[in-house]
Amino acid sequence: MMKKMSMSTSKTSLVLFLCQIISALDVPLDSKLLEELSQPPTITQQSPKDYIVDPRENIVIQCEAKGKPPPSFSWTRNGTHFDIDKDAQVTMKPNSGTLVINIMNGGKAEAYEGVYQCTARNERGAAVSNNIVIRPSRSPLWTKEKLEPNHVREGDSLVLHCRPPVGLPPPIIFWMDNAFQRLPQSERVSQGLNGDLYFSNVQPEDTREDYICYARFNHTQTIQQKQPISVKVFSMDSLNDTIAANLSDTDIYGAKPVTERQPVLLTPTGSTSTKVELRGNVLLLECIAAGLPTPVIRWIKEGGELPANRTFFENFKKTLKIIDVSEADSGNYKCIARNALGSVHHVISVTVKAAPYWITAPRNLVLSPGEDGTLICRANGSPKPSISWLANGVPIAIAPEDPSRKVDGDTIIFSHVQERSSAVYQCNASNEYGYLLANAFVNVLAEPPRILTPANKLYQVIADSPALLDCAYFGSPKPEIEWFKGVKGSILRGNEYVFHDNGTLEIPVAQKSNAGTYTCVARNELGKIQNEVQLEIKDPTMIIKQPEYKVIQRYGQVSFECIIKHDSTLLPTVTWLKDNDELPDDERFLVGKDNLTIMNVTDKDDGTYTCIVNTTLDSVSASAVLTVVAAPPTPAIIYARPNPPFDLELTGQLERSIDLSWIPGDENNSPITSFVVEFEDALHEPGVWRYQTEVPGTQTMAQLKLSPYVNYSFRVIAVNRIGRSQPSEPSEQYLTKSASPDENPANVQGIGSEPDNLVITWEPLKGFQSNGPGLQYKVSWRQKDVDDEWTSVIVANVSKYIVSGTPTFVPYEVKVQALNDLGYAPEPSEVIGHSGEDLPMVAPGNVQVHVINSTLAKVHWDPVPLKSVRGHLQGYKVYYWKVQSLSRRSRRHIEKKILTFRGNKTFGMLPGLEPYSSYKLNVRVVNGKGEGPASPDKVFKTPEGVPSSPSFLKITNPTLDSLTLEWGSPTHPNGVLTSYTLKFQPINNTHELGPLVEIRIPANESSLILKNLNYSTRYKFYFNAQTSVGSGSQITEEAVTIMDEVQPLYPRIRNVTTAAAETYANISWEYEGPDHANFYVEYGVAGSKEDWKKEIVNGSRSFFVLKGLTPGTAYKVRVGAEGLSGFRSSEDVFETGPAMASRQVDIATQGWFIGLMCAVALLILILLIVCFIRRNKGGKYPVKEKEDAHADPEIQPMKEDDGTFGEYSDAEDHKPLKKGSRTPSDRTVKKEDSDDSLVDYGEGVNGQFNEDGSFIGQYSGKKEKEPAEGNESSEAPSPVNAMNSFV
Repeated sequence: MMKKMSMSTSKTSLVLFLCQIISALDVPLDSKLLEELSQPPTITQQSPKDYIVDPRENIVIQCEAKGKPPPSFSWTRNGTHFDIDKDAQVTMKPNSGTLVINIMNGGKAEAYEGVYQCTARNERGAAVSNNIVIRPSRSPLWTKEKLEPNHVREGDSLVLHCRPPVGLPPPIIFWMDNAFQRLPQSERVSQGLNGDLYFSNVQPEDTREDYICYARFNHTQTIQQKQPISVKVFSMDSLNDTIAANLSDTDIYGAKPVTERQPVLLTPTGSTSTKVELRGNVLLLECIAAGLPTPVIRWIKEGGELPANRTFFENFKKTLKIIDVSEADSGNYKCIARNALGSVHHVISVTVKAAPYWITAPRNLVLSPGEDGTLICRANGSPKPSISWLANGVPIAIAPEDPSRKVDGDTIIFSHVQERSSAVYQCNASNEYGYLLANAFVNVLAEPPRILTPANKLYQVIADSPALLDCAYFGSPKPEIEWFKGVKGSILRGNEYVFHDNGTLEIPVAQKSNAGTYTCVARNELGKIQNEVQLEIKDPTMIIKQPEYKVIQRYGQVSFECIIKHDSTLLPTVTWLKDNDELPDDERFLVGKDNLTIMNVTDKDDGTYTCIVNTTLDSVSASAVLTVVAAPPTPAIIYARPNPPFDLELTGQLERSIDLSWIPGDENNSPITSFVVEFEDALHEPGVWRYQTEVPGTQTMAQLKLSPYVNYSFRVIAVNRIGRSQPSEPSEQYLTKSASPDENPANVQGIGSEPDNLVITWEPLKGFQSNGPGLQYKVSWRQKDVDDEWTSVIVANVSKYIVSGTPTFVPYEVKVQALNDLGYAPEPSEVIGHSGEDLPMVAPGNVQVHVINSTLAKVHWDPVPLKSVRGHLQGYKVYYWKVQSLSRRSRRHIEKKILTFRGNKTFGMLPGLEPYSSYKLNVRVVNGKGEGPASPDKVFKTPEGVPSSPSFLKITNPTLDSLTLEWGSPTHPNGVLTSYTLKFQPINNTHELGPLVEIRIPANESSLILKNLNYSTRYKFYFNAQTSVGSGSQITEEAVTIMDEVQPLYPRIRNVTTAAAETYANISWEYEGPDHANFYVEYGVAGSKEDWKKEIVNGSRSFFVLKGLTPGTAYKVRVGAEGLSGFRSSEDVFETGPAMASRQVDIATQGWFIGLMCAVALLILILLIVCFIRRNKGGKYPVKEKEDAHADPEIQPMKEDDGTFGEYSDAEDHKPLKKGSRTPSDRTVKKEDSDDSLVDYGEGVNGQFNEDGSFIGQYSGKKEKEPAEGNESSEAPSPVNAMNSFV
């Protein structure tokens, strides 16, 4: 029992030890740094393990290595030291370990066969290469043999044996005849994997004397030929004639006719066989059967399916090919040969073994003295490979001892290493099918910190853009990085900065306040170093006067403006484009500093003109359209298009050219600038006229180039500055002789539409390009990088051909050649295409997520093997979704988000995450066919963040010395709430703030009664929530303790709303409090530290129009009241619309709008008259009843809380509000149920205002009223304001 407990404790200690190991250092790829650091040797290049050389050429055995100091090299041959100095034929390249064995000057390759191994050594260790087996290639001659002719009866089977000589590497076998033409093969006649030629049944046409087997030895580029084999097939008719000639009339004779036979397997023999194949190789299984009719072969896997996308059938389905086999492909494969008389089958038991392959290859370690680390070497195979370790090329069991080293199977554990622990370790994983050898060094370095980023490097960015400040570093132990702003500033922390592992400081949204000097400090136990960089924030470039839409008469002058505003330290360049292309090279286009002028405008100048402003940091553009219209006619001179030419004459007729002459018509006061010649092909396109050529207006003859097999007619069109004339009368017809095509189809492409086909398309030749009758196309293709002949078909009247049965997504060479009855076009050029894509097979692996902060994460994945993409790699898609919030533990509807990363990118950023939440993601590879399988879902969690502001803060039940506060928890807690903080202070009559009192409130409270307050005193409250990360944004409110038991009315401004256009904005608000309030509006650019601009509001209106704003700019705004009250509203933010360069239409000048406004004004006037008449008659209606209900003899003004009409009071008539109309103390506003209220008919807060402040909301049908609650209530604006704007 004690023994078991001891073992368990030992394993636990080992696990804890491994968990505490510090990750190894990464050495930056800085050339200067790499030259200074000591490094053990690393093998960078070596020859393959099995190296077959050409015996006629020098043998070069590669061995290259790097290290500091540079390593020296030595070799072993067949396990013993190879002294190259004693062999005059062997030399080693300078500064290299590569051997050159001189064969071309007398050496023999056979003398240097053997196993070679290279060792690279310096003072920090020794690295070794693989065992390199050198063997010269062999291409022996065919042994002479006497071949007897083969006499076979028609219908019988036949096997012609090749039996090639044994070569190194094995030769490629093919059968040809004496004329070096490949023998045709089919389901009946085919070549086996062993090179023999199999006949399922012979036919009379198989008779020939030149069946020749060839063996091609690629390494020596030689071909050996077997002696020709003769085959004589006897048909039944000839055999009967021979028998009849040798027998008497009384004999019974006659050979049996050709009889059909059931299938019999020619190879393999028997009913079962076995095959062993290695993992990752290509599995080839073969079944060839004899029989008549010719049997058809079918393959199945017993107890399973053939692997999709990796299975191919070759040699007329006689060969089953499975690529990239794995252990899962082991099993029994059955081939079935069947014809009309029966079937036969054979079962092949396949076992897939595996040479060793890496699971985790050892990786280099760079450690500091006293640190810990591990080398892990894990491999798999079938059978399971054994793992052995070497140190500096010596088995670790006999290597010098190192107290910091402990070997535990496939792991070497290092603890408290010292500089003498540096060495190169070799891991050898081997089984009976092969071995793997990997070098990994342990380099123990003690280096003080170094900063690789240049000192005082200047970074320039545009405001509101990300800023990345580099601090590339190295040290051992790994230094800690800290950033400071300024030379003696405090350390930078907080969510406004992102600190990357490579030392880079990121400011996601850089502002002017971020400019200055930043100091990066790197420190470890060996020292400290710092570096300063400079950050400059530049103003963005803006086009403040954009080009505008212009309509100009022909031959006039037009100018486009492009006035810009830019940072004074940046040098802008202004470029003008026309229709997204360069301006025409024409002196009429004059580019000024801030404008573009076009002189003498023509119709060709019509289009879109774009002004592009570029600096070294940003770019902006604006566009406008120019429309050119005809100029008014000039009475004095009439300009017109020319009259058509006449008297066309053809002369100098040749096969490929002809001369055309004509007489010009009247030019009509505008000189003829050119003549356009067109032709009609009455043979192929009757009635269709095409462009032939164009000649200057001073020329009345043209030599025209002709195409064969075209029945030409010509006509001429005259052109002057006004336009083109009518076409002339056609010339006489001229038929050219036929010829072979001069050109081939254009735009040849090979793109598969399905995984097993190749679609070849081209642009067909036009009729006059055919050059003769019988136009056809020869379509040819062959698989690229495979020794295949071209396959060709001839098609007509199509522009597409589909090749079926192709492997998935392999390159093909494709060409299309035109031909007609007279011959072929020139040899076409080849085009590379691909067969069809299929969905990717493999999901990305090793998906890792690194959470950067509470709203941002970085995802990494390993790229999938390119051969598994099975198509054009387009990129990767990351699917991610929020599973639940960790603070509320409540699931919600899952909304998946997708980010696409183009190309072979293996990482990406996930922005916009919610703090303190659980997320899942997976990654998929994408090709032209679609998405591959998803990787396993990866779960990650975001840390806590600061909460949002409490959802509301209400102050109720004011007394002489107390107030009751009620609040709602934050809508987005972003973590676990720890407490609330309440701060408050009194405000005196001069708006000065008194001492600030702070109270911490438990997170589970939702109300508080503040006692011991001063009576009749205004207090301002600041309220926010906290998580463990910090405090969230605060909500503010004001309240007053009462002077006596009668509740006072205190003023406030709320519900500030904005409706913004390009250069102005309508500001409206709601006011509660005494009359005679003098309002003002303050505004400024959002995020700016400039002083607020102030505008005074005339009268007691509750709206105001801000003019002269900059388009596309965010503004902040607030409303205040002067005088006794002296308070302001909360801030609101709005953004003006972007400037438009398109044509503008003023709605106020449109007839339909003027008519609509008149109708609305008339309707309101009639309504007022009816109200006035009913009032004089003493009639009762809801408004009147409400007036009578008040005891005040004064006529009540319109009340905002019920929307009914009263007499409009003058601005000078300041009547106090009665107690009955006072706003409730809980700071909510309720609506009365009034049938006469315009709130039910208007648009409420959705009403809009014109630039002058007039109301333009349209009446609509009556809507259901919704109750208003707390600060979230929204009331309709007073109709009185709307009426004031109309009268």
